[in-house]
Amino acid sequence: MDFTIPFETQRMIQVIRDFLRQEVYPLERDFLSTPFRDLLPVLTEKRTRVKTLGLWAPQIPQEYGGQGLSLLEFASIGEELGRTPLGHYLFNCQAPDAGNMELLIQHGTKTQKEAYLMPLIHGQIRSCFSMTEPGYPGSNPAWMSTSAVKDGNDYVINGDKWFSTGADGAAFSIVMAITDPEASNPYRKASMIIVPTSTPGFRHLRNTSVMGDTGSDHASHGEVQFNNCRVPIGNLLGEQGAGFVLAQDRLGPGRIHHCVRWLGICERAFELMCTWASNRLVGPDKLLGSQQIIQTWIAESRAEIDSARLLVLRTAWKIDNLDASAARDDISLIKFSVAAVLQRVIDRAIQTHGGMGMTDNLPLAYWYRHERAARIYDGPDEVHKIAVARHILREYKA
Repeated sequence: MDFTIPFETQRMIQVIRDFLRQEVYPLERDFLSTPFRDLLPVLTEKRTRVKTLGLWAPQIPQEYGGQGLSLLEFASIGEELGRTPLGHYLFNCQAPDAGNMELLIQHGTKTQKEAYLMPLIHGQIRSCFSMTEPGYPGSNPAWMSTSAVKDGNDYVINGDKWFSTGADGAAFSIVMAITDPEASNPYRKASMIIVPTSTPGFRHLRNTSVMGDTGSDHASHGEVQFNNCRVPIGNLLGEQGAGFVLAQDRLGPGRIHHCVRWLGICERAFELMCTWASNRLVGPDKLLGSQQIIQTWIAESRAEIDSARLLVLRTAWKIDNLDASAARDDISLIKFSVAAVLQRVIDRAIQTHGGMGMTDNLPLAYWYRHERAARIYDGPDEVHKIAVARHILREYKA
């Protein structure tokens, strides 16, 4: 396996690094204290700047207007963008839009691509993804009650969804709904359907407060309702009953995107921790006692981040050179292992900063609030661990 970063990608990383430090890090204080929607004018200017730098949508094929990076190449870019809460949004590779773009590229019709994909890639609109339901455990995605019933040339959708990230202000949602309730295979019951948020019967109920932070616009998790929401059958994405197949197409590369963003957060938290530990006086015993504990945290964090990165790169390489099914166990491994490293590194960085770490003067507290969910969304840790263990144990059966 060759993890060499091509020269052109190295150049992109340096341009991105300079741009973030000079133009984006200074915006973080406002991001942490101001509703996201109020920042849109200045963020729109920064997005235009990204386009002029030729760095827009690095994960999207060139024929669709992106930079055409492979998953392995994007890993380094995504990690750099992950060092700030604004990075992925400014480069138009943020969740859930990035995953929805991939779905539309792979499975969208020509009409769907013209109406939804291209405006999404150009940054003219945003989208959301509606799968999780408040009444059912997300650990079993086959459990849902939202239905889409054919009526003439339409689907009529009814149900409730929550944690639809970015639903506030989104132009459309890709909805998972039961279309074939009698299917013998539970994973053939659901389909994905495109629903413009302007459709009668679609209602954005509220933004769900996450550990005290409600958020707005892109930086929010919406609860939405479908009440006799009628859309044309032509809004079906892929085949009827193939919703879970499409979900796996979306989640494989999507978990790489999550993990490299988490690695970026780790690196930024590590940088803040080391800077604070090196420059803050803690009394006459600064080289002993608590300072030595911090040194231990620094060594452990460095080893864990570097190990996690190698695991992610191996997984990205497998997906690029084989396919997502060949990397099935690897995808699960990075999902729970990198999320655990993320939690530990952020916690150590906050502890090192003491009271400062709890404030929103730094992004650490924001990440602590929001990235705790890393061990829950896209399949909780327990599910991934059990799945990997089962596959391993099969090899040892007589």
